[in-house]
Amino acid sequence: MTQETPAFKIKHANLPLFVLHAMTPDMAQFKQQLQAHLAQAPDFFSGAPVVLGLAAIAGVETTPDFADLAAFMRQRGMAIAGVLGGSAQQRQAALDSGLGLFPDTPARAPRKQQPAEPPPPSEATPAPEAAVPEPQAVAPAPAPEAAAAEEAAAVPARRPTLVIDKPVRTGQRIHAEGGDLVVLAIVNAGAELIADGDIHVYAPLRGRALAGARGDASARIFAQCMEAELVSIAGYFQVFEEGIPAALHGKPVQVFLDGERVVLNPLAPMRQA
Repeated sequence: MTQETPAFKIKHANLPLFVLHAMTPDMAQFKQQLQAHLAQAPDFFSGAPVVLGLAAIAGVETTPDFADLAAFMRQRGMAIAGVLGGSAQQRQAALDSGLGLFPDTPARAPRKQQPAEPPPPSEATPAPEAAVPEPQAVAPAPAPEAAAAEEAAAVPARRPTLVIDKPVRTGQRIHAEGGDLVVLAIVNAGAELIADGDIHVYAPLRGRALAGARGDASARIFAQCMEAELVSIAGYFQVFEEGIPAALHGKPVQVFLDGERVVLNPLAPMRQA
């Protein structure tokens, strides 16, 4: 009897995804502001799985219409996968709507167990004489090549930096998945740069730039000439409907995240030695 070839495998995977936190139980307001955000950056989520965070509205009695909300999001290219947090009633409603349930808190890495130190000998009881330990076999140290291979396997793979040396046209979108993005030419208005890491633009930046697209809050944007329409770090964005502030317009600028606030700071020129 021949053994049937397995048709599937089940493995645990730590995959990148967006968490879209609902800050109000008013789903009409939620959808209105989400629509406005997508109008500014229609490819922001770029097909990545999205989890709806309910922690901020877990204390209210209102239960969102998850079926209607999921349909709204899918119609706009968002792949909603499930909910995070929320009350028991909200989570049950999400489950009934066909959404998955994510754990409230991520699992913590196990702490290293420290070897217990022997207690100091009591003054009333003399310490016993130390016994001579019997020789024990010592495991051979791993070969340098094997140790290096294990260390490399423990580090998550990171893709090489994507370098663009041609102008980015209006309507063009460039996504550096798993790494940084470097652009050496102009980024025209209406163009969009997305990177899971940092974004460097050594020319006028007149379109949109979205760094840390998979949730890396430490990502930054560096622009030699800041004229952007929108900048975003890890989902927090700043739209320049009235233009860049005069003190920063056309200047070298870095963009980073301070808590939940997008900060633009001028880049000081290097001093000559």
